[in-house]
Amino acid sequence: MFRRAFWFTTGAAAGVWATNKVHRKLRKLQPDSLAAQAVEKAVETGHRLRQFSLDVRTGMADREEQLHDALGLGAPDEVRRLPAPRRAALEPQYRTTRSTGPNGLTGSNGPTGPTGKEDH
Repeated sequence: MFRRAFWFTTGAAAGVWATNKVHRKLRKLQPDSLAAQAVEKAVETGHRLRQFSLDVRTGMADREEQLHDALGLGAPDEVRRLPAPRRAALEPQYRTTRSTGPNGLTGSNGPTGPTGKEDH
């Protein structure tokens, strides 16, 4: 008698469990439930994409800062002035100048050297 009661109770519990499982699956497959699941997944995906884009922007800023440091550049907002040009290093050792001739035209006497005399 005890055996029959045990197996009857076990069978009834298994039936209740299986019925509940089937009803849950059926509720999940209803159109309203499917739409709600799709919305939840879309929102979750949107949050993940937003977080990914923020991570990428942070990584880009960090890498840009590393490159600026490696290249010796200042901050992008920092305005740097160029050094003054070195005129002495760029000028030739001897300048050739053209003097005006008796008729007022440039170059009629020809170029002159560093001594002021004509070069021949």
